[in-house]
Amino acid sequence: MIYDLMIIGSGPAGYLAAERAGHAGLKTVVFEKGSIGGVCLNEGCIPSKALLYSAKIFDYAKTGAKYGVTFGKASLDQQAVVKRKEKVVKTLVSGVRSALKKNGVEIIEGEAFIEKRRADGFVVSCKESEYTGSRIIICTGSVPIMPPIEGLREAYEKGFVMTNREILNLVTVPKKLVVVGGGIIGLEMASYYNSAGSEVVVIEMLDRIAGMTDREISGILMKDYEKKGIQFNLGAKVVRFTEDSVVYEKDGKTIETAADKVLLSIGRKPMTAGIGLENIGVLTDRRGAVITDDTGRTNIAEVYAAGDVNGKSMLAHTAYREAEVCVNTIIGKKDRMRYHSIPSVIYTNPEVAVVGETEESASEKGIEFESVNVSMRYSGRYIAENEGGNGICKVLIDKKRRNLIGVSAIGNYSSEFIYGASLMIETEMTVDDIKELVFPHPTVSEVIKEALFAF
Repeated sequence: MIYDLMIIGSGPAGYLAAERAGHAGLKTVVFEKGSIGGVCLNEGCIPSKALLYSAKIFDYAKTGAKYGVTFGKASLDQQAVVKRKEKVVKTLVSGVRSALKKNGVEIIEGEAFIEKRRADGFVVSCKESEYTGSRIIICTGSVPIMPPIEGLREAYEKGFVMTNREILNLVTVPKKLVVVGGGIIGLEMASYYNSAGSEVVVIEMLDRIAGMTDREISGILMKDYEKKGIQFNLGAKVVRFTEDSVVYEKDGKTIETAADKVLLSIGRKPMTAGIGLENIGVLTDRRGAVITDDTGRTNIAEVYAAGDVNGKSMLAHTAYREAEVCVNTIIGKKDRMRYHSIPSVIYTNPEVAVVGETEESASEKGIEFESVNVSMRYSGRYIAENEGGNGICKVLIDKKRRNLIGVSAIGNYSSEFIYGASLMIETEMTVDDIKELVFPHPTVSEVIKEALFAF
């Protein structure tokens, strides 16, 4: 049998590509060496959100008196939280399997390796069997970066240092957790374990947290975390791990901090090693990312790549869209990727959501812009549901064209309304266009419209 499409990896890019291809009538097979759903569904997006929601409920329980609700002392059962997380994951994995089956996709569980290209197609081996297909989509995802820091490998093997995979399965809350890396994963886990009762210390090399998030918003987020007891060490470089501590350098000093557990979350890298790309000549960049054009094509005809493996935007929703673009291109439907309006969210309490340009990125690109920020307290719903909240929404417009180019927000529900801002940026809506839209009231999304009336 010769498949129309072989997909290596069943994360967001892989399983959605398989679903879309199967639905389009392509004879499709997907290979998965781990768990169906990939990192996002099993070790990332979904399980972390299950934990964070439990933490949010716990936080509300502890502060219920602010809302006129009082009861006995609240407690968090870590084992029950993890058990519920596993139930959520199992339910969704089952859903993905059902969707693949419904669309006629064959699932091969095992590690796939690209052997060669023959006249009749590409040859992929898995579990001592060979499979041939006329096209391939590489969706192997990414893995945590493990830098050559003294003692890291030993500390990881002993379980003292964890990645996103291990920390999601802890059934006991560590008394003290050190988080190395102040990006999205690090902050979400710092937030969860702080709520769960850990003493949390974050060590970050940059002079800010939350990566490329708007600087003002990342500052507000850090202050909120500090009020909750999280300690931050910015501009700090980890130089060594011992069996029970982390050693880092800051301001010319060497500092050692003890910990019960350490989360290493300094980023991820494309997973391209050991899958046989060299056997068919697929090009990668210096980071190991598969090089693709805006249709997902690699330099080899009929070979595509989608998701983290191309290193462009390591977000599950980006992977979904890249998968759709690849399949559409394969079936002859004109499509291409556009990355300028992809939103990003930090699902902490409070939430942070960003899409498009920030003041810093717009300035670096030489874009002439105007910006305004308004308090989330312009929203009646925000005030009603966030006692003492200090969220803001910052909006950027192109000074010449008067169209929306960026929105950054901190405050709960921002993850739910940021897609609207993404749509506005994608369709190049002007300030006047957006002013004519009717936003439901009361919703937190109204702050976007409120901000635009300042222009």
